[in-house]
Amino acid sequence: MYTPPFFKQDRAASLKFAEERGFGTMCAFDGLKPVASPLPFYLTYAADGTPQAAFHVARHNPLLKLANGSGAWLLTVNGPDAYVSPDWYVSPDQVPTWLYQSVHLAGPVRLLSDDELSVQIDTLSDKFEKWLLPKKPWTSGKMTAGRLEAMKKAIVGLVMTVEEVEGSFKLNQHKSDADYTAIANALGAQPAADARKISQLMQDVRPDAFADETNKLERSVP
Repeated sequence: MYTPPFFKQDRAASLKFAEERGFGTMCAFDGLKPVASPLPFYLTYAADGTPQAAFHVARHNPLLKLANGSGAWLLTVNGPDAYVSPDWYVSPDQVPTWLYQSVHLAGPVRLLSDDELSVQIDTLSDKFEKWLLPKKPWTSGKMTAGRLEAMKKAIVGLVMTVEEVEGSFKLNQHKSDADYTAIANALGAQPAADARKISQLMQDVRPDAFADETNKLERSVP
């Protein structure tokens, strides 16, 4: 992934983002064309600290034919994104751009055993059921044994050994405070939820710029 130095994220921040997001697009190459599927996942770590992305796909998914543990796959994990109009900058002669968060994880993928798949199903559902608290979490134990086994036969568990981690959070970090706050304020006023999320992220990244803005406003009030 092309990432200018201003936007590059370190390994720890990139993995944290991917784990918190928990949803991405898994891509592989079959020799003629790319094959991709959007899917949920969770991260775990091997004994030596190597990250692993655990997920499953439908048994008829063409990705399965490529899970031979040799060729590298790519998992792209994206966060909010938003268009930026040049009209919003304080400085003249700006151009349109797009702000976003994105992390790429790459490495070989292998199949899981049936026992490993059972653990994965429960771990994956537990991860996302926690997002719904205080709702009582759903567990596979709520299903009849026959129905659960039938559903498990329709999917195949996989795990990626993550050998490469790349993170790019393009939030206009290279702009002046004046332009930076102007863009964040403009995005914060947009109706799109992603635009407002990007605005908040920009404030989190450079809070001092907004503190200066607040101080200037307070000094201007009689």
